[in-house]
Amino acid sequence: MVKPAYPERAQQQGIEGTVLLRAIISTTGSLLSLEAMNKLVDPELTQAAVEAVRQWQYQPTLLNGQPVEVLTTITVNFRLGE
Repeated sequence: MVKPAYPERAQQQGIEGTVLLRAIISTTGSLLSLEAMNKLVDPELTQAAVEAVRQWQYQPTLLNGQPVEVLTTITVNFRLGE
């Protein structure tokens, strides 16, 4: 799991935020789609979150022993001092 890089400008300006992403996870655990859900957060934070999450790999979700596609929400928090 790749941790999102805090954008330098956002850090310098004291910008924090929570990025909500909607993702579809495939039967193999890879991302089929990824989109930002909240449009009011700083765009640089959103971009950093998307770039990191695109690199994540998931365990496939099983239903009755068979892998299935899953719609999920991913929350990425950007907080100064963490």
